[in-house]
Amino acid sequence: MTPPDTPDKGEPAVLVCPQVLTKRRDFIAASHGRRQGTPGIHLQGRPRDDGSDLMRVGYTCSKKVGNAVARNRAKRRLREIARMILPVHGRPGWDYVLVGRAQTTGALPFLQLQSDLIRALAKVHQ
Repeated sequence: MTPPDTPDKGEPAVLVCPQVLTKRRDFIAASHGRRQGTPGIHLQGRPRDDGSDLMRVGYTCSKKVGNAVARNRAKRRLREIARMILPVHGRPGWDYVLVGRAQTTGALPFLQLQSDLIRALAKVHQ
């Protein structure tokens, strides 16, 4: 019996994970791009003009989200929805920043966060 995450051909599943933003200037550039807010997250996105097809993503939560435990929980949830949604709905050559919202990112049902990100991506790409 094959594990649930492998295809029937016996080959391991390949997950395309976007590169993670680490430089402050990249976060600032994304904040000047397109924005879309939803109840669970705030999405900032911008197309890069560097000729690269790499998709990059960053995560941030301010102290308004809560103490360190609450912020880390919110960022873990943001990382997981980005891992699941961005390879399908994201665009190559774009930078995305997912911003956690106070008291909602950590509390909303996971499916709600996924649909929020899909809806926000559709709006940002218009």
